[in-house]
Amino acid sequence: MISFQTIGRMLMPVAVLASRLRLWQLVVRVYDIQPYVLTCRYLVFQTLAADWPMLSASLGVTLLTTLEGFSAAAVGGVALALLFNQSKWLEYSLFPYAVVLQVTPVIAIAPLLLIYLPQQTAVIVCAWIVGFFPVLSNTTLGLNSVDRNLAGLFQLYGASRLQTLRYLKLPAALPYMLGGLRIAGGLSLIGAVVAEIAAGAAGAGSGLAFRIAESGYRLNIPRMFAALLLLSVAGIVIYGLLALVSHLVLRRWHESALGKEN
Repeated sequence: MISFQTIGRMLMPVAVLASRLRLWQLVVRVYDIQPYVLTCRYLVFQTLAADWPMLSASLGVTLLTTLEGFSAAAVGGVALALLFNQSKWLEYSLFPYAVVLQVTPVIAIAPLLLIYLPQQTAVIVCAWIVGFFPVLSNTTLGLNSVDRNLAGLFQLYGASRLQTLRYLKLPAALPYMLGGLRIAGGLSLIGAVVAEIAAGAAGAGSGLAFRIAESGYRLNIPRMFAALLLLSVAGIVIYGLLALVSHLVLRRWHESALGKEN
């Protein structure tokens, strides 16, 4: 049963959002700001409804790119972390290059990728680059954080490396892995948006970020805000779905989720 405290926590963000929207509308009215400088909230929703066919199609392109990049980051990050756990020499050899990918700004890589790769492939690679490292680093940390006493017990009973990995290390690393996936979901969306903006600057693109850049060039501020609203909602939904999956997987046994049942 949901308590009043839980309902209060759920309603607080809604109340803050409503107050900010009212303040936004008040500022526009009091200072008589023109729509091409700062639009009002009603015009944003009107534009969202009027341009929905175009914006929804662009949103679908961006979400598909995000999903493909996130899937590649999840599979590649977990697989490489498992290899790192089985071979420290491999970890010492390759992990620095993963760090290089993380610290290099994707906005600097995107134009080069658009030169050497097909446009859609380059956008997916950008989404993969920013989402890959959180999955790899968190999963590696989880696999290396196994209780030494339990590891010694498995060794005492003669468990094989595969059995130790399956029954001890993977369950222990699962909360870390799911945390990395939650981070990677939002970052994959950011990578896709950055790459689409770079593609739009080159005169190509059909994603939601391209619509934002196009609206900026045409001073169509209401459409820009409408596209930004869709991107924000998409990011929240992605994080919410991944958080829900994490909660459903961990709620029966891990401390990070046990307290959320009340």
